[in-house]
Amino acid sequence: MPLKHVKPVLPHLRRAVWIGIGFVALGIGILGVALPVLPTTPFVILAAFAFGKGSPRLRQWLVDHHIFGQLITDWERYGAISRRAKIIACTMMGAVFVFSLIMGLKWWILLIQATCLGGAATFVLTRPDGPPGRD
Repeated sequence: MPLKHVKPVLPHLRRAVWIGIGFVALGIGILGVALPVLPTTPFVILAAFAFGKGSPRLRQWLVDHHIFGQLITDWERYGAISRRAKIIACTMMGAVFVFSLIMGLKWWILLIQATCLGGAATFVLTRPDGPPGRD
């Protein structure tokens, strides 16, 4: 007995999963605005990607958003992270590491954290600041 009724469900399920991923990523990105441990930009970019796979309307809403839209546009067009976002990201990463030192975490945890934060900071700082002519 063929499963003809299953095939049409798959595109809808796939679309729903992408939309779900988009909302989760966007939620984490919004939390990242207030919590220094979570980065905002990568999660907003991931949300735009996921929405693009699941709902062009939601993707366009995010790209047109007055706060998050420029992050996405700069990343997609120029592979860029604004200077302001770089400063905030690196400051927060440094603050998290200093907090970990103050908390007296074990040396191996600090080593892992320093390696991860150092890698993230290196990636962020080596991206262009944005389109030519804009500060």
